[in-house]
Amino acid sequence: MSYIVSYVAGPYVRRFGFAALAAACALAAPARAAIIMHKDLSLDIAKTIAEGAVAACAAKGYAESAVVVDRDGETIVEMRGDEAAPHTMENARRKAYTEMTFRQPTAEYAKKLQDPNSVAHQQVTLPNVIAIPGGQPIKIDNQVVGGVGASGSPGLDDECVNAGLDKVKDQLK
Repeated sequence: MSYIVSYVAGPYVRRFGFAALAAACALAAPARAAIIMHKDLSLDIAKTIAEGAVAACAAKGYAESAVVVDRDGETIVEMRGDEAAPHTMENARRKAYTEMTFRQPTAEYAKKLQDPNSVAHQQVTLPNVIAIPGGQPIKIDNQVVGGVGASGSPGLDDECVNAGLDKVKDQLK
């Protein structure tokens, strides 16, 4: 009896086994496909950065706004300091977005406008892009995971942003 069952099941097992193997090979066809893994900013870290930037400028007598964006340029936190002018929120957001888009501090990006042949002249016409210092990358290890922008303190926005980043530097490793 055992022999008959084995004989009857044998061709089916071989047939279905071959079909299963063929299906598995077909599903695995894109050999280079992989899952992309990355780190993201938490709300707590984003809040600490923004609060640190606003507080640093307030300590110097400037009413500052700060915005933190994620890796896609979407706002995580926006904060308008006491007495900060309304336009500072938009400037801060655009600085953070520009940094994230071009993966460089906005002060470096602004320098590209000094070259009359730079594509930056066309890029600044894109929505949300602005070439004004005050936007810095947020990195975990060496990977840019977000951007922070600040506005409201003439010539000191980068210093204030860096003060906010210093508050979380140990968490960004």
